Amino acid sequence: MADEKDLVKDVIQVLHDGHKGFSDIGEHLKNPSTKAYFLEESQTRHKFEHELKSAAGITEDVGGTASGAVHRAWGDIKAHLDGGDHALLETAEQGEDAAEKAYKDARAGQLSPAVRDILVSQQAHVVASHDKVKAWRDSKAA
Repeated sequence: MADEKDLVKDVIQVLHDGHKGFSDIGEHLKNPSTKAYFLEESQTRHKFEHELKSAAGITEDVGGTASGAVHRAWGDIKAHLDGGDHALLETAEQGEDAAEKAYKDARAGQLSPAVRDILVSQQAHVVASHDKVKAWRDSKAA
């Protein structure tokens, strides 16, 4: 069974991916309010990353996942092919699915109360963000 640091590192990697992904996608979105939300959410994911690292006593740079890098590259290709906001929001929603899974998996393990509390609070935010991104994506469906 994974120890707390390993469980938290998995979430941190996904948060790192989200930080970069929200920023990258936000730069390409056409809708100004959606763009602003994405750029703000990028900073929130960065803050969450640091909160978890501090709570779990992780000092090294954890970085992101290989699949997150591929996912961002695919989103960048969509942006350059002018896939429009719908295609970008679809890519973002897939990233949010990965974030929800990482939180769920981490919370299933043995965690200190402090780390669990942070995960619960952050997970609620991530779920709300996922729902918002999904609603925007659905509103842009052709």
